[in-house]
Order: sequence, then C-alpha cells, then structure tokens
Amino acid sequence: MTTPTLYAPIDLDRLPRHVAIIMDGNGRWARQHKVKIAMGHRAGTETLRSIIRNSSDMGIKALSLYAFSTENWGRPQTEVDALMQLILDFFASEIDELCEKNVHILILGDKSALPDKQRAALVDAENRTAQNTGLCLNIAINYGSRAELARAARSLARDVQAGRLSPDDITEDKLSSRLYTAGMPEVDLLIRTSGEMRLSNFLLYQCAYAEFVFPTVLWPDFDLKQYHQCIAEFQSRKRRFGKREE
Repeated sequence: MTTPTLYAPIDLDRLPRHVAIIMDGNGRWARQHKVKIAMGHRAGTETLRSIIRNSSDMGIKALSLYAFSTENWGRPQTEVDALMQLILDFFASEIDELCEKNVHILILGDKSALPDKQRAALVDAENRTAQNTGLCLNIAINYGSRAELARAARSLARDVQAGRLSPDDITEDKLSSRLYTAGMPEVDLLIRTSGEMRLSNFLLYQCAYAEFVFPTVLWPDFDLKQYHQCIAEFQSRKRRFGKREE
C-alpha cells in the first residue's frame, strides 16, 4: 500500500471502513465559471480520480460514489448525454490504473436501462476487477435506494413463494444480503459536497448509523485537504449506535 500524504490530522488506524460521497455541485460550478454544464461534470471527474486514488492509498475498504440517480434521467437531454459520455471516458482512461491498484469495481443500480455502450463498459469494468482484493469502489449509476429496497423485497418474496424461505426467517441480515452492497460494511461516513443537507435517495438502509459531513465546497473544488478534514471530523465524533455513553 502506498503511504499517502495527509493534509489533516488523521489516524490511519481508525479510518472509516466505508465512505459514501454524494458528488454535488458540478452544475453550480459550471455556472460560476460561465462554462457549459458538461464542463462542470468533466471537472468533477478530475476530483473523482484524486479521491479514488487517495482512498485506495490510505487503505479504506469501500468507497461508494453517487454518479447518476434514477431521477437524473429527467435532466435536460444534453446533460444526460454528457454524463453518459463521461462514463465511457472515465473507464477508458482509468480502468488500467484501477486494475494495477487492485481496486474492485461494483456498479450499484440497474444497468439494464443504460445504453448498450455504457452497459458494456460497466460490465467489462466489473469483470476485469472481479478478483481484486483492494478498495471496493462502488459506483452508483441509475441507482435509487428505494428501488434497491424494493428489488431486495421482491427477491425475498420470490423465495417465500417458492418455499425456500419462511416469512418469519426474514431478518435484517437476510435483507442486507439482497442489497447491491451485500457483504460490505455499512457506511461509516457520508459526505455530501456543496452544502446541501439531504440523502437524495442514496444508500438509505446502509447509512442507518453513518456520520454525516456536509462541506460547502462544490464537488469540482473538493480536494484532498477537504477530504481529509471530513475524515478527521468523523474521527472526532463519538459513535454510540443508539446506546448510552458510558
């Protein structure tokens, strides 16, 4: 593992196991800089590369990134097209390095609704990194947490209908095992950039006891110093998981 440069006082022995990021503010960044919104998304991709590399170097177990929600299809077609092109560009330029860094890629969401080229690129990325044992990089594309929970419920219902499972045997662990993130630790730290303070249908179940940090900086301007400050803030908090402090 590469020893990373740290820009805030972080204890590398107490890192969050699973960091989730809502990468918000690309559109506002584009408006501030008087450029097309596609350029805002492309600038955000540069931040994305830096955060992924650094998370891998620090030894974080899982990093979940909200790239494209089920609701984002309702955005202007030019913006949707730009985002779809970024998916192709990102994996074309990054997949070799991600493989070298032992990163395991998992796509959260319904790939079947994506255009053929994008779906093929995502499947190829998952297949090429399937045996990697380093950072688990979860990229949420065409993802919505409510849809994920409904999908899990349908899976359990089919098992009950087929007699493979009793309704009384449905536990939290059984439900978790049907989520896209099955087998991963729950989210410890949720970061949303741009100052907005909501989950926007992202990992609702997995964030049950996550610590939330809401930096006001727009995503394209979110740098490693700010990332490390979010982790330092996480490490400063007392996590009780519903219990009283001793």
